[in-house]
Amino acid sequence: MQSSFSDLEYATKKKQTRRDRFLVEIEAATPWTSLLNVIAPYYPVSGRRGHPPIGLERILRMYIVQQCFGFSDEGAEDAVYDSQAIRRFVGIDLNREAAPDATTLLKFRHLLEAHHLTESIFDAINAHLAERGLFLREGTIVDATLISAPPSTKNKERARDTEMHQTKKGKQWHFGMKVHIGVDAQSGLVHTLIGTAANVHDVTQAQALLHGDETDVFGDAGYLGVEKREENLELPVTWHIAMRPSKRKALPKTTAGELMEKLEHAKASIRAKVEHPFHVVKNLFMHRKTRYKGMAKNNAQMFSLFGLANLLLARRWLGNSDSQIAS
Repeated sequence: MQSSFSDLEYATKKKQTRRDRFLVEIEAATPWTSLLNVIAPYYPVSGRRGHPPIGLERILRMYIVQQCFGFSDEGAEDAVYDSQAIRRFVGIDLNREAAPDATTLLKFRHLLEAHHLTESIFDAINAHLAERGLFLREGTIVDATLISAPPSTKNKERARDTEMHQTKKGKQWHFGMKVHIGVDAQSGLVHTLIGTAANVHDVTQAQALLHGDETDVFGDAGYLGVEKREENLELPVTWHIAMRPSKRKALPKTTAGELMEKLEHAKASIRAKVEHPFHVVKNLFMHRKTRYKGMAKNNAQMFSLFGLANLLLARRWLGNSDSQIAS
């Protein structure tokens, strides 16, 4: 296929942007065949009025762009027209064809949600990374983060999302959902994910975040008492839960106190890995607020976001260079 003038101009430009580098890395890291095989059985073979549908790989690429850059459906469509880097990634030549529109992307999202395919995408990505030895399974770190939901009642229903709830963290109240994750203690990759309303306590989800082969589990002070819960009494694991900050500050300046402080420091250094996937989703993908109503749609998106976050985090293990997403 003959290259357009804009393609040639783009290929010879002297500076590669952060967005260019990011998309190149996602292109290289994504197990495309595995993801396409997961979705293909559910993807329609004919479009409206007998016309062929948008190619599966093309709409999947547009969906990945949407998730990584925090676009709405309309924003993703506009981005294809605005950015040559995104057009190249999606595989669109505007001289020959139009970009998939927002409605097509919306229908694709609904297809993924209806058949729980984002969870399958998450599993396929993790299987791909596990084949490369990135899940060692001896240790898990558990943690949770809050994702805000719009608190306004200025909408058609004149009400907030009934499936979201509020909770108090420190001295602040937060309304929304909570994402609980189980992370491999060696690689820092997410192996298990659960979404709940924000008022669900972290400790109640700890057992569900384990894959079953762990010998050690690490958590912050929000998980104190986890080993005494009925569902955890028979688990063959050692729980390494952080001391409350106030109790840690009050440790005596004795040999025993210094040993306890060193132990807490060691536990904290292991737990730090759990912040990396949260950083990617919230700061790189800019996903700090729920985009949809209801837990089902938002949970479906979380599997996509954390699966893609795993691909980015795996770069250091797979030998890829660091990059950031351009704003």
